[in-house]
Amino acid sequence: MAQQMSIFSAEVSHPGVGDLAGLLCGPGRTAVFARATARLLLPVDDQWRANALVKACAERGVAAEVRTCEESGGPRLSTAFRRDLAPLASAWTDPAGGKAVPDCFLPDGAALRMWVLAAGRWTEGGYLLPLDPAAPHTHAPLAEALLRCGLPATAPTAKGEVPGLRVVGRRRLARLLELVGPPAGPGCADQWPAVSRMRAVS
Repeated sequence: MAQQMSIFSAEVSHPGVGDLAGLLCGPGRTAVFARATARLLLPVDDQWRANALVKACAERGVAAEVRTCEESGGPRLSTAFRRDLAPLASAWTDPAGGKAVPDCFLPDGAALRMWVLAAGRWTEGGYLLPLDPAAPHTHAPLAEALLRCGLPATAPTAKGEVPGLRVVGRRRLARLLELVGPPAGPGCADQWPAVSRMRAVS
């Protein structure tokens, strides 16, 4: 009997602007203009991520481009200021203007796929979903959000390790793969959840 696909899987959901919340789970940020429009900003380390993210944004009706960031000197994905991004920015901003996880946030497969596209990678012992090092108060709520969607994760404890949530164990990794769907495109296989890598870390 064929395995039933989860209703939370990225493959069964219609792409929407709300999926871009997955970028904010990691190092992504928003910038707001006049409270009516907002843009998304995200550092990207690999060309495959840049290509996949620009495509994923376009599938959601949001034009994005990757340019060199003047502050860091590295590549950064950015969108234009848009009205339809303002609600997302508002939901992820606390009263003081800092980054915050919305109450009862539940990342479905589409949002998780965006998180993986933004920064997900294999690390010793499991699969790492990096967090925003500049917003440590978002780490615990995101761990709780993963738990609510059936993905218990542990935080790295090694000194100097990038902050993130590590998914470990064959069953949990299989659950992650079920949710995020197949690889996004050429060049991403080494950093995408995959059955072959699950065998290596199980």
